[in-house]
Amino acid sequence: MKTMTCRQLGGPCDLAHRGETADDVITAQDRHLKDAVRGGDADHQEARDAMKGRWRHPKQSLGWYRDMKQAFADLPED
Repeated sequence: MKTMTCRQLGGPCDLAHRGETADDVITAQDRHLKDAVRGGDADHQEARDAMKGRWRHPKQSLGWYRDMKQAFADLPED
């Protein structure tokens, strides 16, 4: 199990997301951004828009995805 924060994933806060894989924390970040924006948190809107763009255009976002997977791999286990 490893932990990455919203900020490490491109967001504006330090909420921790834990998971077994990078995909786990990326999915948790996506849920967090959706919930924050839905709740009226304007600080998360830019990160939410960027995440939506990555889901819509995955080939264009491979660089970000590879970077996040590497950052996750480099983390120590919790």
